[in-house]
Amino acid sequence: MRFLPLTRAPRFIFNASSSSLHLKWVSSSSLNIINHNPQQTQSSDEEDEDEAVTQILQALRNQPNLAIAFFNRTKEAGFRLGISSYAELLNILSHANFNLDSLFSDIIRRNPNLDISEFLQHLDGQSSFRAFNALINSYVSFSMFDRAIHFLFQSNTISGFVPHIFTSNFLLNRLIEFGEVDVALVVYGELRRMIGFSPDDYTYVIMIKALCKKGDLDGAANVFFEMEEAAVTPSPFAYSALIEGLCAARRSGLAYRVLRSCKEEKIAIDRFAYAVVIRGFCNEMKLCEAETVFRDMENDGVVPDLRVYSAMIEGYCKGYNLLRALALHADMVSRGMRTNCIIINSILKCLCRMRMFDEAVNQFEEVKGMGIHLDGVSYNLVAHALCELGRVEQAVELLQEMKIKGMVVKVMHYTTLIKGYCLKGNIVDALDVVEEMNEKGLKPDIVTYNVLAAGFSRNGLASEAFGLLDYMNAQGVKPESSTYEVIIENLCLRGKVKEAEVFLNQLEVRGVDGYSAMISGYCKANYTRKAYALLLRLLKQGIPVGETSFLKLLCKLCVEGQNDRAVFLFETMLAMKMKPGKVMCNRLVSSLSRAGNVKKARQIFDSLVERGLTPDVIGYPTMINGYCRENCLQEAFDLLRCMKSKGIEPDIVTYTVLLDALFKSDHHAHLNATKQKETSMHISSVLTEMQEMKITPDVILCTVLIDGYSKLEKFEVALALFKEMVRRGIEPDVVAYTALLSSCYDRGDVDGAASLIDEMSSKGIHPDACMLAALENRILNLKQTKSRSENCVFVGIQ
Repeated sequence: MRFLPLTRAPRFIFNASSSSLHLKWVSSSSLNIINHNPQQTQSSDEEDEDEAVTQILQALRNQPNLAIAFFNRTKEAGFRLGISSYAELLNILSHANFNLDSLFSDIIRRNPNLDISEFLQHLDGQSSFRAFNALINSYVSFSMFDRAIHFLFQSNTISGFVPHIFTSNFLLNRLIEFGEVDVALVVYGELRRMIGFSPDDYTYVIMIKALCKKGDLDGAANVFFEMEEAAVTPSPFAYSALIEGLCAARRSGLAYRVLRSCKEEKIAIDRFAYAVVIRGFCNEMKLCEAETVFRDMENDGVVPDLRVYSAMIEGYCKGYNLLRALALHADMVSRGMRTNCIIINSILKCLCRMRMFDEAVNQFEEVKGMGIHLDGVSYNLVAHALCELGRVEQAVELLQEMKIKGMVVKVMHYTTLIKGYCLKGNIVDALDVVEEMNEKGLKPDIVTYNVLAAGFSRNGLASEAFGLLDYMNAQGVKPESSTYEVIIENLCLRGKVKEAEVFLNQLEVRGVDGYSAMISGYCKANYTRKAYALLLRLLKQGIPVGETSFLKLLCKLCVEGQNDRAVFLFETMLAMKMKPGKVMCNRLVSSLSRAGNVKKARQIFDSLVERGLTPDVIGYPTMINGYCRENCLQEAFDLLRCMKSKGIEPDIVTYTVLLDALFKSDHHAHLNATKQKETSMHISSVLTEMQEMKITPDVILCTVLIDGYSKLEKFEVALALFKEMVRRGIEPDVVAYTALLSSCYDRGDVDGAASLIDEMSSKGIHPDACMLAALENRILNLKQTKSRSENCVFVGIQ
């Protein structure tokens, strides 16, 4: 049927009889249908008009498509419909099993403040259930959670309405997505009290996610008991949700145990769960554990995907293990996976942090030549590398390349160039870049100005640095504390300590940040006594001192061996209710241990426990190493047991420290058979424990083992370890090679030594000059001895 266009005047609507439809003339004034407003009463004409539309819709009950087409044409003409017409359309669509969500969404979009509950009073029983669910879904879609929840529980109280499980899950899931975890848990609790509500597997998965986000891991685990009581079999998604939650809470070790339990119980855990655990371990920088999961994947027949490789490569790049990151990248490409700029950026960032700027530039050019898409971050990293190499002109060319490719050159790219010119001392060129930014309509931000301030100060231009502050204010960019800090610190670094002091004294507000910068500047300029005196003066005057100042000064004191002052600072922090960080504690304990003051180091260590600042897996190896330095192995093992009793799992660093100490102890005690046997048992015990915990040796641990067994004259064991190390893709370092070379010398194996030296050279590994000379002399002596021996034999035979 063809519809006539609905116009302002005259207007037509459909009038329906039981058998046919025909047009009825209606004046323009009689069709002024408006939305229902609870604050107003509809006029008699409006009620008649709404009733007329309703009657037509009633006649179309068996023709839902025609009914909704008529309704939509009415809206398109600008009519504002009332309660009865909307309610009638809801009845029609509900009986015809049409999706009601879009209708309610349209009502809410047009009238966000409308009380739709009045519409629902006009529905029949069959329609109301679907309409109630649709209304809640629509409210949730618009993030109107308060209305959705209010209507849900009001409807339950009045009419006993219980939402469909899909509606309940949609509401709970969206609440969690929007960070309303506590609200979701309350709603779930109220739903459980409704008669007729039965959570399904997905509901429980949502609750596991919510509890994990809240940090309530015990509660998340208890959900599985709820499922058991409800006779709901947990799906793999439920376990994956728990694994993901544990990893998010930095409990990846526990997540891994759940993963292994699932495999043992034949629960079909997919690749996503493995990827989550691997990323969790990488985020916690437990890369050996990540490697274990990575191998488990392959052993379980699960092929690692791009997400897994990306997480592993990123983790190794953060840990500066570039060789392993590159090996994984090569393995990934060999499996037919195409790399992306996110992975490449991790590698480039690692290269830059390791100050391997040439390698970063080469890597960039190689990848670009392969046609891999590189983004603005990639270009900025390489521009930074070029600037650090002093090749600012090439960095400028790189930005020109971006422009040619249609890429957006942002403030960060110009800031990189400015920093590059400042590093070269070309302040004029740096200011030209600022001018170009202004011409392009790009406003320098606080980072840009801080780079300029640092550049001025580092190049000794104190007055220019001070003048920059006025210029920033004129440009509407207010200098921050970080701006003052870079000026003070870089002036000190330049040796202009007096100018920095004058600048600090001239600041209108000399806050904590200014004094902190001065202390940091003193430390950088090796004015440690001045830094210490300033900090004490601030404490006496009651001026607050930030933890950063304590940390920098304490670390400097530890480097210089001023342990008494470092201990005083540490104890002052504790008295001020400050919580010393891991770095500070480890530096102090390590410094005291190196000085042979293990007793004081242990006192510091124990004071953390007494104050509730229990050291974690990072702190224990430092203290254990202190005991090992002093050959107090019993105390070291006692501390290891204490560590495990507190539920802190030893990592590879802890075991490496212990094994290194044990090998050295065994080597020194080689004349004492009893002592040697006891130490060998300890070594075996540690290795067994590592194997049980599935800790994979890294290059440092392998080197310790090879060096240790070589010095114990167990060359076959050392060589087997060396070969296994290479097989696993762990690149031996110079220490490992040197240990084997020494063993070859001790055994008189000239050919083996020569072969190892050739292998080292081919890999670009070279021992230092003194070591190489000593080894060459040893090999030469061995060759001469061997030659004389062969000549003697030859003469004897003759």
